[in-house]
Amino acid sequence: MKKLFTIISLGIIIFITTDVFAQDQSFGKAFFRDKEDFSSRGIMLSSPNTGNYDLKYYRFDLNVDPAVNFISGSVTPRFLVTKDNTKNIYFDFNYRMTVDSVKYHNQIVNSVFSGDFELKIDLPGNLVKGQMDSITIWYSGNPTTSGFGSFETAKQYCDDTSPVLWTLSEPYGARDWWPTKQSLNDKIDSIDMFITTPKGYKAGSNGLLVSRVDKGDKTIHHWKHNYPEPAYLIAIAVSNYAEYIDWVPLKNGDSLMVLEYVYPCNLEYAKTKTKDIIPTMQFYIDLFGDYSFTFEKYGHAQFGWGGGMEHSTMTFVSSFGHSLLAHELAHQWFGDKITCGSWQDIWLNEGFATYLEGLTYDFGRDPNTWENWKKGKIGSATSSPHGSVYVDDTTSVSRIFNGSLSYSKGACLLHMLRWKLGDDNFFQALRNYISDPKLIYNYAKSPDLQKHLEEQSGQDLNEFFNDWLYGKGFPTYSLDWGYDDNNKVFIKIFQSQSDLSVDYFEMPVPVQLIGEGRDTIVVLDNNYNEQRFTLDIDFKVDSIVFDPDMWLCAKVQDINYLETNKVDNDILNILVYPNPVAGDINIAFGEKIFVDNVYLFDLNGRMVKNYFINGNEHNVKINMSGETIFQGLFLMKIVTEKGVFVKKLNFLK
Repeated sequence: MKKLFTIISLGIIIFITTDVFAQDQSFGKAFFRDKEDFSSRGIMLSSPNTGNYDLKYYRFDLNVDPAVNFISGSVTPRFLVTKDNTKNIYFDFNYRMTVDSVKYHNQIVNSVFSGDFELKIDLPGNLVKGQMDSITIWYSGNPTTSGFGSFETAKQYCDDTSPVLWTLSEPYGARDWWPTKQSLNDKIDSIDMFITTPKGYKAGSNGLLVSRVDKGDKTIHHWKHNYPEPAYLIAIAVSNYAEYIDWVPLKNGDSLMVLEYVYPCNLEYAKTKTKDIIPTMQFYIDLFGDYSFTFEKYGHAQFGWGGGMEHSTMTFVSSFGHSLLAHELAHQWFGDKITCGSWQDIWLNEGFATYLEGLTYDFGRDPNTWENWKKGKIGSATSSPHGSVYVDDTTSVSRIFNGSLSYSKGACLLHMLRWKLGDDNFFQALRNYISDPKLIYNYAKSPDLQKHLEEQSGQDLNEFFNDWLYGKGFPTYSLDWGYDDNNKVFIKIFQSQSDLSVDYFEMPVPVQLIGEGRDTIVVLDNNYNEQRFTLDIDFKVDSIVFDPDMWLCAKVQDINYLETNKVDNDILNILVYPNPVAGDINIAFGEKIFVDNVYLFDLNGRMVKNYFINGNEHNVKINMSGETIFQGLFLMKIVTEKGVFVKKLNFLK
């Protein structure tokens, strides 16, 4: 899923791709209008009583008119009973809808809403484990939409006389328009979708179009999907669509159909843009293996929400820019073929789709766009100093789909894994993951991905995942460099963390050394604060650049060249501790020495504190009680009889 902002100016509608979903964005309270219900009323996100059966098949018989916000019809789920003595079947369903009747083996049975989103059905007898059975539920109503608008009607933005209807059920909206089981632990193996509309409309859905039959003033559209599917990816879209097909040539000589349902007023423009999906599809196939739904189709249906939604085999989109189309197509592998097994792990969907969108720029498209893409994603990720990629509040739709965390930082996490493991191991591990027989067309969680990355690379990634996935925030680096007494280049790395959940981000740090018309990149395996590296460089270094290729999800505070006559810790044998600072500061000298003053400066050079010492000291203690020092990096300047010592300190509060 990807959201676009819509800017309306002088009658012109412009779609701009952005990193939205950022927490507390202005649209959040209005758009995620069910969040207050989740938190204050304790409404279940999914019924805990649906664990006694395994869904195998669904038949939908739906009646809709895009000009009317209303749905009626029936669903017939076929299921395998997984527990003995099953006498009730439960579904996730919105109590605001009307259940007209429920039939089990041609017998009308009782049903009741046992909660705001839980439909309970009484069976005439007990079912036994291993029994295959089915039930039919007839229902109707005007769906109450939640999340991103689970069931919506509107007018085409380029033709305000033509209605359009669509569904978007992620994450919790499927239950708003059909009785379902929306927990992330059971996929429906196959579906038949029959959609009856007024004549003149086309209905799009998952799978292949089996038939489109006119019957009086109605048209019945039959779609069939034969791949396992979570509830939130089942969708319909209805309008007076113009239809055409793009074809993707495959290496085996076959071609894959890309079916396009677009607004008639957008037809010519869409035809020029959707062809971009051809090289993108071929690129993803080369990188990750066959398209996930090869025996059906891929396609797009235009809809009225500002962005895109990756419904299996038919993505719904508002517009046709490369970034949007590439992002949603990537989900057909990461999100649809393998689906996150918890909304806490949504980055396995959105972080991947965001990164694959970026990879299209890295491999084959404008390299300048790749550089700008990396800069934008790092900037977005580091705008959330206290957030984790792992979702800590799944009752908040805006937190699940936080743009800086689930999308940008999730993509940066993958980019750093690529840097840490190397291209060969990284991409092979992803291919192993996406083709794992235990995971394909099933659900996965973060440890499943970590397992494949570790098995392929031979690296232990526990610390990396603890810091970057479960931990919060990001590092800020500061570098000192110069020449030592042996005329060798030294680099000292300082790091502060934006959140206390991570004590240190251990990472290989790339640094570019430049001078005499030459340059080289060295990789410093940085594992602790103030780590010093000594390098043999065969040219005179004039300057250094931190992370020139933007591999790290980090900020750089400053880079300082130290003159050879500047007093260093090694010369005076001075120890300042603890660092990071959470309380009082201790300064220990290797010998008794006259200390004049101790100053504290921020990194803009502004003096924050002045501690007057004026005496011969072996140890100095700076009492920080009652001091107001903000979190971050500061410089401590210690003035002694033998010179001035400058120390970087990371204050935690």
